[in-house]
Amino acid sequence: MISIIIPTFNEEENIERVLEFLNSHSKSYECEILVVDGGSSDSTIKVAKALGARVFNSPEKGRAKQMNFGAENAAGEVLYFLHADTIPPPDFLQEISQKITQGFDSGCFRLSFDNPHPMLKFYSWFTRFDVLIFRFGDQSLYTKKALFQNAGGFDENLLVMEDQEIIRRLKHHSQFSLIKKAVVTSARKYDQLGVFKLQYIFTIITLLYYIGVSQKVLVDFYTKACAGNQY
Repeated sequence: MISIIIPTFNEEENIERVLEFLNSHSKSYECEILVVDGGSSDSTIKVAKALGARVFNSPEKGRAKQMNFGAENAAGEVLYFLHADTIPPPDFLQEISQKITQGFDSGCFRLSFDNPHPMLKFYSWFTRFDVLIFRFGDQSLYTKKALFQNAGGFDENLLVMEDQEIIRRLKHHSQFSLIKKAVVTSARKYDQLGVFKLQYIFTIITLLYYIGVSQKVLVDFYTKACAGNQY
């Protein structure tokens, strides 16, 4: 069984679309869909329940904490972490199953955006390279549950860069597959803040993270730079 784990917080605009897609493209596989909510005030939970997902209220908000909580409650031998605004390839379950059969116990897809802006195509082009700095949570992540537990799960002390940090550890424990097909993620933040400005902000955050700047400083920088938007 594959457990698809989706962390949410006020995602009523996206959760219906992604769940309908998952429901229609998982009929040939044994899988479950878990929505782990971080305290939404909109209709995210209502919509998720109506579309058949197993819905959990996370004890604490935060992607790392929510995804770990989902993993704890997952019945599948394989975990697939997916953002609520991201659509995987139609045959994503087949791709994941094939890679695991080939010995790749963890991996992700390449990235693409739902906006054809040339610079977004340029940014996503780099995700074809198997370099840690080009790995982002929007690319989704699969891993065997036993491997995930052995690696220690997501670091709940991280509010920023938790995706790259766990991939580093997964690569240490297993063969990691960068699947050639791409997920399609929402460019909504780029649309709101500007393609160049937001990428500049993400670049600064990445550089600061790797030189050891605290999570509080990184989150405060993002919030101020993005006019109050939460990371």
